[in-house]
Amino acid sequence: MRLNNIPLRLTTGAFILNAGWGKRKLDKDSAAGLQAMAARVIPPVSNIDTEKFGKMLSYAEMALGAALLTPFLPSRLAGIGLGIFSGSLFAMYLRTPGMTLEDGIRPSPQGTGLAKDIWMIGIAAALVLDRKRKPGDATRQSATVPGRKRYDNG
Repeated sequence: MRLNNIPLRLTTGAFILNAGWGKRKLDKDSAAGLQAMAARVIPPVSNIDTEKFGKMLSYAEMALGAALLTPFLPSRLAGIGLGIFSGSLFAMYLRTPGMTLEDGIRPSPQGTGLAKDIWMIGIAAALVLDRKRKPGDATRQSATVPGRKRYDNG
C-alpha cells in the first residue's frame, strides 16, 4: 500500500466497517426497507429472506471495511470492491423514487443521505487508477519553468 492511499483507505474503511457493525442487529422492518431499495438495483435480492438479507448486508459491509483497512491487500483490489459497493449505492439512489429532484440527478431532501455517498466512487477511482511509479518517474519534469534553470542529477 502506498502512503498516499492510507488516508483514503483508512477513512473509507472505518466508515463502512462501522456502518456494517451497526446493521448487525437490524430489525425486520429496517432490513425490509433496505432490501426493497437494493432490489431496485439487483432484483434477485428480493428472493432472500429479509432477516438473512440484513445479516448478509451487515457482513458484506464489515468485510469491505476490513478489506480497505488491511494493509497487505492491494489498493487496486480494495478500490474495485469499493467501486462495486459505491456504484450500487449510487444506482440505488438514482432508481429509488423520491430521492432526486425532477431532473433525476440532484438530491431531494430525502435523497441527500444516499447522494452524499458519491465521495466513495471518487475514492474507489483514485485507488483503482493509482499506479506504481518506476524510479525516476514524476521526480523530474521534462519541461522547465520559464526563467529557471533545470538541474538534473542524472
